[in-house]
Amino acid sequence: MAEERKQLDWRWIWVGAAIVLVLVFFAVRSLTRERLQVRVVEVSRQELVSVLSTNGRVEPEVNHELHSPLSTTVKAVYAQPGDVVPEGKVLALLDDMEARARVSTAESGVKAAQATLEAATHNGTLEQQQASTAEVSRAKLDRDQAQRDLDALVKLNATGAASPSEVASAQQRLASAQASLDAAQASARNRYSPAEIDRARAALSDAETNLAAARDIEAKTTIRAPVAGTVYSTDMSPSGFVESGKLLMQIADLKHMRIRAFFDEPDLGKIAEGQPVAIKWEARLGRIWKGHISRVPSTITTFNTRSVGEVLVTLDEPDGQLLPDTNVTVTVTTSSLANTLSLPREALRMENGQQYVYRVINSELKRTPVTTGTITTTQVAILSGLSVGDRVATGAISGQPLQEGVPIKEVR
Repeated sequence: MAEERKQLDWRWIWVGAAIVLVLVFFAVRSLTRERLQVRVVEVSRQELVSVLSTNGRVEPEVNHELHSPLSTTVKAVYAQPGDVVPEGKVLALLDDMEARARVSTAESGVKAAQATLEAATHNGTLEQQQASTAEVSRAKLDRDQAQRDLDALVKLNATGAASPSEVASAQQRLASAQASLDAAQASARNRYSPAEIDRARAALSDAETNLAAARDIEAKTTIRAPVAGTVYSTDMSPSGFVESGKLLMQIADLKHMRIRAFFDEPDLGKIAEGQPVAIKWEARLGRIWKGHISRVPSTITTFNTRSVGEVLVTLDEPDGQLLPDTNVTVTVTTSSLANTLSLPREALRMENGQQYVYRVINSELKRTPVTTGTITTTQVAILSGLSVGDRVATGAISGQPLQEGVPIKEVR
């Protein structure tokens, strides 16, 4: 009996020893295993700025394009790109022979239309008026003669010397002569109807318009500066041929430039008038021009392979350094929130539509739900779930996924 009790005691001793060894093993393993190295940041308050960047092109606020008024040759060029010219200065001369011929033809057309209108309002030309007068005179003579013949036959008929048929025939001749006289007098008074007179006036107006257009084209063969400014583009040379409508020169005040920026369609909802803009030009490294959005797009256009809205940017302090047609980088600040609780965007995670971060508590990761606000390209605003000074893991140095409860070693 005593022997059995002694053996049972030894068994419990061995079981206890085994349990102690297991506990020691796991405790040593927990204390000695390598901790996951994790990058950690502190939640802080700072200004949260959202920006959008795109490409843009510099252009004058008011641009003046000079086009060829007709197809002709260039006789002389008196201005080159970069020339500062006063208003009215002759910049180039075009061959005006064809233009002068058009003016002569138009002048002839005006004179012909004037003659037609004068004839219509004065009841015909001088020749027609003379012919009408002569015709009325002849008709009166014929009418008077028919009246005399009738009177004579009436007297003869009373004595029986003329038959009633002869009297009737004389009456018919008188009626016919009177009708001819009436027609001649009516023609002399109203040769043209009101509609014909209106048509003659319209023809004269058209002819005068054609003459004005021909004279305008003739005047434009002498290319003059419409305003004082800088000639920044030319596309012609002496003796060269130019097509009608071809762009010959561009002139503008280069101290008043603006930017036409091309924002992709999905970003247009963030754009508004008055937003501040920074402009950079690779030819002036380190230089930044400030401006603001002055006009938002009213339609979507195709720019190369992109669907964009064209946004106009006004420079706040133009200095004449940005050249026309220069390609620039445009960065617009769409929102700016001061003293905002935020953390780096890479610390934010999402699962099943729920946003959360991994807080660092006692060297372990704890999953913490959060509510976010504005999200920029680098930062995210935190509305709830965290406080200033909380430490949050952004990722493992080794690239391993983060998990709740994992012991870590902080790396900043």
